[in-house]
Amino acid sequence: MKLTSYGAAEEVTGSCHLIEVGDSRVLFDCGLIQGNRKDELRNHDPFPFDPSTLDAVVLSHAHIDHCGRLPMLIDQGYKGRIHSHAASCDLVQILLKDSANLNARDVEYRNRKRKRAGKPLLEPLYDQRGVEDTLDRLVPTAYDTPVKVAPGVSIRLFDAGHILGSAIVEITLVEGDETRIVVFSGDLGHRGSPILNDFTCLEKADLVLMESTYGNRLHRDWSETLLEVKEIASALSSARGNILIPAFSVGRSQMILYTMARYFEEWGLDRWKIFLDSPMAIRASDVYLRHIGLYDEEAAAFYKKNGPLLSMPNLRFSQSADESRAINKMESGAIVIAGSGMCTGGRIIHHLKHNLWRPDAHVIIAGYQAPGTLGRQLVDGKPTVKVWGEKIAVRATIHTIGGLSAHADQQGMMDWYASFRDRPPVLLVHGEMRAMQALAARLNEELGARAIPATRGKSTDLLALDKFGQ
Repeated sequence: MKLTSYGAAEEVTGSCHLIEVGDSRVLFDCGLIQGNRKDELRNHDPFPFDPSTLDAVVLSHAHIDHCGRLPMLIDQGYKGRIHSHAASCDLVQILLKDSANLNARDVEYRNRKRKRAGKPLLEPLYDQRGVEDTLDRLVPTAYDTPVKVAPGVSIRLFDAGHILGSAIVEITLVEGDETRIVVFSGDLGHRGSPILNDFTCLEKADLVLMESTYGNRLHRDWSETLLEVKEIASALSSARGNILIPAFSVGRSQMILYTMARYFEEWGLDRWKIFLDSPMAIRASDVYLRHIGLYDEEAAAFYKKNGPLLSMPNLRFSQSADESRAINKMESGAIVIAGSGMCTGGRIIHHLKHNLWRPDAHVIIAGYQAPGTLGRQLVDGKPTVKVWGEKIAVRATIHTIGGLSAHADQQGMMDWYASFRDRPPVLLVHGEMRAMQALAARLNEELGARAIPATRGKSTDLLALDKFGQ
């Protein structure tokens, strides 16, 4: 009876955790490795286990760093089912299809350079047929419903509050007379965020496999963030020009639209034309509108009174490239929400190219911007930036909003763990080493957790947890 982390150990992305009980082998998540070019090339490596020997796969949620290698798993021999929440199953369809398209374009671009350099050409990780084969294996599962996924392995999913359908996975393992409960946090959500319920707290576990993405950071409280947004909205109430909001397609875009709908009259949004200019965000929004039963109390009340959460009379969904290009003819009066969230690609780049140099334009940065991204350059106040190789003067006003993260911060993770009785040991994953070390220090010092960072490829004996960390 053992647990081995093959991904998101000693790093944030590439979630992949294998549990072995008797003759059963169950994989939890199978995500893409994201980061620099060297890291991403590791996605082409064979799995460090034989996919054909797996009995089941359990998916915590639909983000691509958790589901993005599933088609490769099937291509390399996996023949079983993929268990996930029903809403995650709906979102996985959208994200995997988009991932296949992006990977095909990226490989085509890289191969042009590799061919000129005399290097061997790369193959796409998978194509749309591989995605369809993956979608055929999905098994929708409800929260708080026990499911036996393999001999000796049962799971229950609980709301993680991260994105729609995200799950904490309680894993019950039975081997002979021995029983162990492992709880995998998945990605925990930021408490108080709009639309979704807060993460579920559990009480019983023999081992906790816990994310640590923001293990060394504290977020601003959502109520404080909302006040900041209101101040920006008030300042822009008489503004001219256009307002651009780079946003991730799943989660962030829906959060922004719902908040705008809630404060539509108060913020005077009727004077603007509002565009959601992202086909993927539009499809994801449809999923959010279908799963009404997952809304928190406030969103449910808004829906009962006003109807669909994201509806506004002046909201337009821009599906086609022609519709997107038409927005760029507007010099004033448009609020444009488009991906990508860090301005590394997508339709937002076109809008930035047409608006950054305008003194009456505004850009609202509503999420973390990684070093090296165009979004980070805007946050850092660069006077000029390059867009597709062209230098553009930044004359637009840049507004930065903190506290909109979809992840729990350090205190949120501390509070989630504190609900467990008997302080089970903790294996930390999904974080940079400094984040894991900071979270481990607090867990150990304040809660007596025996928390350590996971090591990629190193197994934990679940029958010898008394020696954990030694």
